[in-house]
Amino acid sequence: MDNHNYSHSQRKGFSIENLACDYLRHYNLILIHKNFQSRFGEIDLIMKDNNPSFLKNILVFVEVRYRRTGLFGGALESIGRDKQKKLMRTAQLYLTKYHEFSTPPCRFDVVLVSGNLKQPDIQWIVNAFE
Repeated sequence: MDNHNYSHSQRKGFSIENLACDYLRHYNLILIHKNFQSRFGEIDLIMKDNNPSFLKNILVFVEVRYRRTGLFGGALESIGRDKQKKLMRTAQLYLTKYHEFSTPPCRFDVVLVSGNLKQPDIQWIVNAFE
């Protein structure tokens, strides 16, 4: 990635998404796609859950949120109904584009990152909304 083409906040966002991706990889999720964009919005991470404690081979659409502090509402509260609808529409377009003939089981997860990025607090919410 050529950092000169991105703003400071975009580089920070990519860094937080990479942190979340590495965290999920630790739990046997496999990265399929990063920053999938559609006319409705963007999905930060699309991964396959290969974890034996869950139903295997689930396609996971991951929204990553960062808040330095919990003041003024945390990261989870920032994913309102409108944002959820945009994520679902974008996921439908992704499925149409890449899984036209067979739709895998899917879910929406959220990874909340907070605090200092050198030692962040990471919370993974499986099946955060439907």
